[in-house]
Amino acid sequence: MNIARSFNNWRKYRQTVSELGRMTTRELHDLGIDRSDIHRVARQAAGR
Repeated sequence: MNIARSFNNWRKYRQTVSELGRMTTRELHDLGIDRSDIHRVARQAAGR
């Protein structure tokens, strides 16, 4: 994997963690996500 792709994946991961982290527990629940699952969901979104 090249550096640019790795950096873009990292940025996508951090953005997803940030956006989900700002959501309320109720909003996360409506999406079917538990607060403890945020990092796993972000890894999947970033293609890791």
